[in-house]
Amino acid sequence: MSVAEERRTKKVLLGEDNNSLVMLFAINSLVFVVLKFTKVVYQMTELPTDAFYRNIFNWFVLPAEIGKLSGRPWTLLSYMFTHDNLMHILPNMLWLWAFGYVLQDLTGNKKLIPVYIYGGLVGAVVYITAYYLIPRLQPGLETASFLGANASVMAIAIATTTVSPDYRLFPMINGGIPLWIMTTAFVIVDIATIDNQDPALYLAHIAGGGLGFLFIYQMRKGNDWSIWMNNFFDWVNNLFNPNKKEIERRAKDEFFYKVHGANPYKRIPNVTEKRINEILDKINENGYHFLTDEEKDILRRASTDENPDEK
Repeated sequence: MSVAEERRTKKVLLGEDNNSLVMLFAINSLVFVVLKFTKVVYQMTELPTDAFYRNIFNWFVLPAEIGKLSGRPWTLLSYMFTHDNLMHILPNMLWLWAFGYVLQDLTGNKKLIPVYIYGGLVGAVVYITAYYLIPRLQPGLETASFLGANASVMAIAIATTTVSPDYRLFPMINGGIPLWIMTTAFVIVDIATIDNQDPALYLAHIAGGGLGFLFIYQMRKGNDWSIWMNNFFDWVNNLFNPNKKEIERRAKDEFFYKVHGANPYKRIPNVTEKRINEILDKINENGYHFLTDEEKDILRRASTDENPDEK
């Protein structure tokens, strides 16, 4: 299989290990199903629906009142994975899949989740702040709550468009539709479906989009805001997989001969193969979009079974 064929295959296999898009989709779907199942149990036992929202659902959504938030701080994260009905979660997941797939292709596998979380957190802060600063909202402060992945998906949409606004979708249609056109349609639909009685929602969604732009802007300046978060995820993953370091050490030893009194010799049959593997690793970390011209040229020649050393 050529390098180009291998890369296309990886793009199609959305279920591969550590796929951030699949993980976000799965978490949103799981939370939705669990909450719906719990609500059905309440209904089957003839408990009032209000009891479900009061005892269960309200512990997942973000309260606008800081006093309530201090008693349930986890809702700063849980709210962005919580949806109340099918017509709320379905559009969010479709847009998440559309934009998340492109962002993951352009920037690699370790930017999607940080953008999602950052967008949700900024949207939450702006939502709460709006209730304290806008006089007409203050009477509803005690009962107001925020839920859904809208701010997070908006962040992903704007981040993706900032990376490559001319990225072509559906190439079979007259050469493809530019990404910025789909993003414009998404923003219009998202804003049009917001409850007019709660302007804080407008501000929260817009804030999420602004974060998406700022994330890519800072990344281009060399400030990658995703590094600490990915390091934290790796640390947590290692806690649940204590044998991982031992496995990595054994795998590393397999590449070296045990030679005393001399530098170990790494068994690599071909330097060209090593170079190609390094480039593939870089694609997995940062995305094809961030390869240098030289690296792209090596992949292009390797995909046509040419010798990359011949130039």
